[in-house]
Amino acid sequence: MCVTAVESRPAGVLGTSPGHRPFGARVMAFVALTKPRIIELLLITTVPVMFLAEQGVPSLWLVLVTCIGGYLSAGGANALNMYIDRDIDALMDRTSQRPLVTGMVSPPEALVFGITLAVVSTLWFGLLVNWLSAALALGALLFYVVVYTMLLKRRTAQNIVWGGIAGCLPVLIGWSAVTNSMSWAAVILFLVIFFWTPPHYWPLSMKVKEDYARVGVPMLPVVAGNKVVARQIVLYSWVMVAVSLLLTPLGYTGWFYTSVALVAGGWWLWEAHALQARAKSGVTGAKLKEMRLFHWSITYVSLLFVAVAVDPFLR
Repeated sequence: MCVTAVESRPAGVLGTSPGHRPFGARVMAFVALTKPRIIELLLITTVPVMFLAEQGVPSLWLVLVTCIGGYLSAGGANALNMYIDRDIDALMDRTSQRPLVTGMVSPPEALVFGITLAVVSTLWFGLLVNWLSAALALGALLFYVVVYTMLLKRRTAQNIVWGGIAGCLPVLIGWSAVTNSMSWAAVILFLVIFFWTPPHYWPLSMKVKEDYARVGVPMLPVVAGNKVVARQIVLYSWVMVAVSLLLTPLGYTGWFYTSVALVAGGWWLWEAHALQARAKSGVTGAKLKEMRLFHWSITYVSLLFVAVAVDPFLR
């Protein structure tokens, strides 16, 4: 599916001239370009995998440099994403206060900032961690910027499905940082995040679908009804929970992880089916309660990966 380009307001229309950009506000604006809240989730999936790979406590220095490198790499990807999407960000309510829209950061500054973070993060990983991790981090950045932002986001309702691969790669980075290799355990956790991403993001997209419709971005809730979206959420949720349970029979985790995966996954499925039931009955607006699953999805992935980190100490 293709969509036409949207007519946009120029970045900076909300109003900040170069002479009225305080230093402190400028610093915070550049931090905002990195999307710190999103990076928190990426680190939640990176660090626990390092504990699983080590089967204990990894080098704290290695954890620190991996987290810093991950922040720099993801921050560069997010800054470049905002640079590319500044036209539609200016038209969407939830993104109308981003630094490029308000004019606190200019487009050239954001472009240079993003590219600089990309280069620095790749060298950081290569010199302080290993070059496999560096390649994975650079691959995640390029996938998010080029494949998701430039190619998929404005063209297909499958954008978040395949674009979400970029958000799965921190799992592999965490494993490779410790072992300088890959493992089926890392692949399984990669797949957990892959199948987690659509049912995590689609409820939010349901909430703000008018925003996406206004700018011609074909998120699934824009091009399909609530019943279809809810059915897809349930399908991906079942696959995600099933994949999460593969670690134990393959010998990578024990009873603690399995217990958390079953309880947290069971609650997720309850919420997903409840959302589907409300959608089937024609509930709309606030009564659809789609954000319940969105908020639970963050709790779920946090609990699951904490269990990944703790499990080696209980086996």
